[in-house]
Amino acid sequence: MKRFALMALLFTSMISLSSASEPLAVGAAAPKVSALNEAGVPVDLADMYSKQKYTLVYFYPKADTPGCTAQGCSLRDSYEVLTQKGVAVVGVSTDSVKAQADFKTKYKFPFTLLADTEKVVLKAFGVGSNFGFSSRQAFLIEGGKIVYADHKGSTKQQADDILKFLATQ
Repeated sequence: MKRFALMALLFTSMISLSSASEPLAVGAAAPKVSALNEAGVPVDLADMYSKQKYTLVYFYPKADTPGCTAQGCSLRDSYEVLTQKGVAVVGVSTDSVKAQADFKTKYKFPFTLLADTEKVVLKAFGVGSNFGFSSRQAFLIEGGKIVYADHKGSTKQQADDILKFLATQ
């Protein structure tokens, strides 16, 4: 019985640690936070918002895993079209700077990857964290406001989803 109670307490603690506030909705102000990029250089998202018409901030659980690789490659393969439409792309996970650098190099990602090891960016966007990993979500920002939110975050279709949304604008 003592063992069961200990396991129940551990499970309850894990659930409470993994929960986060609600993700930001369309119309919300985009968070003005910063984190280190894959080169270890601080990146201020507010600066990025002001430099392009759109900024896509997408979250993924773990670098170099199948779903996260498919999501990143989708954006990589459509990167030229996205940039022609004024979209800057930023990937975010809780991976280390080195893991982000290795991931970017291995798959030749032409966009910034943020190492949000302290979960500052995740918390600011209300992105859930499951056992230390980010949930898969994407936010498109224009003029400092969220104009599109994908709270399920597709993998192979991430770029297509963004391009479909942009076609309606």
